[in-house]
Amino acid sequence: MNTLPGWLAEVAGEQPYALAFATVSGAHLYGFPSVDSDVDLRGAHVLPVEEVAGLLDGPGTLDRTWTRDGVEVDLVTHDLAKFCRLLLGRNGYVLEQLLSPLVVTSSPLREELLALAPACVTRHHAHHYLGFARTQWGLFGKTGELKPLLYTFRVLATGTHLMRTGELVADLTSLYSYGPAYLPDLVEAKRTAEHAPAPATPDLDTDVARMTAALEEARDSSPLPDRATAERALHDLVVRARPAGSRV
Repeated sequence: MNTLPGWLAEVAGEQPYALAFATVSGAHLYGFPSVDSDVDLRGAHVLPVEEVAGLLDGPGTLDRTWTRDGVEVDLVTHDLAKFCRLLLGRNGYVLEQLLSPLVVTSSPLREELLALAPACVTRHHAHHYLGFARTQWGLFGKTGELKPLLYTFRVLATGTHLMRTGELVADLTSLYSYGPAYLPDLVEAKRTAEHAPAPATPDLDTDVARMTAALEEARDSSPLPDRATAERALHDLVVRARPAGSRV
């Protein structure tokens, strides 16, 4: 994995609202960053009560991109209430962001969110991963680039593992057993350039179809529940967070 810049820890103090957390997502989280990969930061900010209880609402989502020391950084954060709604909405993106082990900044709020995360996971998260895989597989068909091909394999493996075990693992290099034997070679090839073409690889269609079927079967037989049970606890967390505002 590429070495992440040490100054990422300074990002939290540069934002207009207190951050409940910020983590690294994207290719660094997925285990296949390139030498020229940007850094995707994702997280949740906390709007003060006066920006949610009055007539002038604060931003539900903040998106900022900048370059420092030759590294492009993309930071996207949602207000805590919006983040929790997405978490309850079977959204794999926000679940991965919360559970990312690449933590830039944290807080007691993140610790509470982590404790509640298992109660947000359902068998219906499979729909997120199946849809993401279809999109990336279609993109690979148009571009022939290695990146969407690896994304296809990654989300199918992550989704299958989640359905079978209830554990979210976003790093493809920890999920090789779910895919074809040539996955390590594709990951190694991706390290040379972010938009490198995919090497000629036999049986791609067969392997993607097999992994898609495995995820569908894992969804249908998953022990995970049909609905999240953390709604009331997340509501209470958001209410308690508001008065703190900038003191998260």
